[in-house]
Amino acid sequence: MATVSTNHPLSAKDLYTRQVESLSLLPQTSNSPETASSAAVRAKFITPRDPVIETANGGRLPAVPLHEAEKLNRLRDELDHQGRPDNGKRRAAVPAEQAMDEGTSTDDRMSDQSTKADAPLRSAIPPTKTHPLFPQLPLYGPPTLLRNLQSYGFQLSSAFLSLAFLATIVLGSVFTSIPLLIRHVYLRLTFRNPDARRPFYEEEKRRAKARKESARAWKQRRRRSTSRLQDDDEEYTSCEEDFVPTEGGKDPLICDVGYYARRVGLDVEEFSVHTEDGFIIALWHVYNPKDYTRTSSSHRGRDEPIVFPTAYLDGDNAKPSQQYPPGKRKYPILLVHGLLQSAGAYCTNDDDSLAFYLAKSGYDVWLGNNRCGFRPRHQMLTYNDPRMWNWNIRQMGVMDLPALVSRVLSETGFSKLGLVCHSQGTTETFVALAKEQRPDLGKKISVFCALAPAVYAGPLIGKMYFKFMRIISPGMFRVFFGIHAFIPFMMTMHRWLPGRLYGAMGYRVFSFLFNWTDDRWDQGLRNRMFQFAPVYVSAESMRWWLGRECFASQKCILATREEGQREDEEDEDEDGAMQEYFDQGRSHQTEEPGHGTEGRGRNAWYDEQVPPFALWVAGSDDLVDGRRLLRRFEKGREPHVRVVHQKIIEEYEHLDVIWALDMIEKVGKEVKQVIWQTASPEAREICRVPKDCDGVGSWDDSTPG
Repeated sequence: MATVSTNHPLSAKDLYTRQVESLSLLPQTSNSPETASSAAVRAKFITPRDPVIETANGGRLPAVPLHEAEKLNRLRDELDHQGRPDNGKRRAAVPAEQAMDEGTSTDDRMSDQSTKADAPLRSAIPPTKTHPLFPQLPLYGPPTLLRNLQSYGFQLSSAFLSLAFLATIVLGSVFTSIPLLIRHVYLRLTFRNPDARRPFYEEEKRRAKARKESARAWKQRRRRSTSRLQDDDEEYTSCEEDFVPTEGGKDPLICDVGYYARRVGLDVEEFSVHTEDGFIIALWHVYNPKDYTRTSSSHRGRDEPIVFPTAYLDGDNAKPSQQYPPGKRKYPILLVHGLLQSAGAYCTNDDDSLAFYLAKSGYDVWLGNNRCGFRPRHQMLTYNDPRMWNWNIRQMGVMDLPALVSRVLSETGFSKLGLVCHSQGTTETFVALAKEQRPDLGKKISVFCALAPAVYAGPLIGKMYFKFMRIISPGMFRVFFGIHAFIPFMMTMHRWLPGRLYGAMGYRVFSFLFNWTDDRWDQGLRNRMFQFAPVYVSAESMRWWLGRECFASQKCILATREEGQREDEEDEDEDGAMQEYFDQGRSHQTEEPGHGTEGRGRNAWYDEQVPPFALWVAGSDDLVDGRRLLRRFEKGREPHVRVVHQKIIEEYEHLDVIWALDMIEKVGKEVKQVIWQTASPEAREICRVPKDCDGVGSWDDSTPG
């Protein structure tokens, strides 16, 4: 019998077919319409480092390695140059022609990447290697028997091992709480109030009494006749007639931002936002029902996975802007939350919540949530598909943030907005604005307000349980925590446990992990604060924060440990020279140290497109080191960054910048003024002046920071 040789090289068509099969949504084993429509067509580079896969039906699949995406486009180009593939039996596996016939523009069909130095990011050639802080994500192909078995294996191992890790953390929080409990009991037995030493004890008592009276008044009004309801409402809201509460009574402790908005006379509508890699994320719009009508559910549905389309610039579809007369429009603000939280973290302190405060001050407030959140959603992928969870902080910054900004601008008709972020929200913004990521996003932001900016690691990263995650290998990390959601049992507890118990447990666990206290919070609202955390995050994202290669090891989000050490040495040398200069009475040097340091910007992260920065640093924050970031700006390492406001609040811990009782005085009012100060003259002309901002002048953009 003759033997068929298998050593002949595969044709370009066969290679392309094989590559399509490895990157498609479903195995390309049949000619069914569903299979054909899910086939990979090309790789679209959102940035030179961030390709997504487009399928024949116009869908998007996220995060594939650079070389795999480049290979798909190269093979497709070869086929296009040789002549288009036939429409025969392999069409399901080689669906390029199908996409060609779907009416897309010539520019969109082009997969060739430009090698020019000044090429736009979308067409620039991918780099030959990735940044050490952003190693390539693994490739998970379409579901096969072997892949499904591997996936189930990771789910099984992580179910037990991550639960054991969580149990260890919970037990640790319990044991460390015992001394506090003993002290509390001792003070009670000796007829002393353990809460009397809290810095805002009297204010907490006043607010607790006010909440109790408000709940009683609400209950009484609900019992009265409908005919007297309007008069009662007028009496109830005499101090704030523009905002009429439509919810009240005892706090049921629920995970519902709209409910807490209605308790203070506001309301919330939810928009679905489509990211460029196919995720569907939630965007909440805070509004006053007295001057705004909720938009239709069809309008609030998901949009196309395109950011900043030309159609948005004319404002024709800007529903919210059409509801306000000229001169009375509200300037848009987008707030983005921190790690393991949702945007509900900005809505837990009644009128002293940052979101509600800014809304009542006259801004148009939008709350952005990152991918997965409370409801993991994707255009094509399902919860159990590991590709649904194959992302980290890079994708959140490069995909989620631009999608949120784009949708807010499209709804409001403005060309820029004010961006306010806390913790991880600042991280994804600092990453997104970097000149190697999406620097053009800076043109859409009038000012970036960073609360507890998470750029450099604090001393807390050296704790034992964090060190454990750092020393294990990436493979072992996946065995412990899986390749799907990070410890999803936390979300199960969120659903099952009563709000009061869950809030108390959440505080104890997070306090144990991150070394913060509730000393400056309103203790009566603490359980509410933890109703909006945690949310679903990917194990891959937590590996970026805590694993071996990235943030925990490098101690920075955009610089390696070696680069950071060199900067520290330069700073020490300069500080020493400066001290010597002043000690010697300036008599032995002709030039003051620190002059002539233009070379400091050689490793700058940002270019001229970066928006102005405003920073509020928590001085007692062990989780991140905000002072080091301020020093980077002060030392001239970012020549294009203009810092319009900076403040270190010495007594604040990481969460105090959004939850402290005096947050409005120390942060909120300044955020309100900075946003109005940096709004463009055109925006200030058509917008209502925020409350107490009549005397706030316009910032001179030409002034160097």
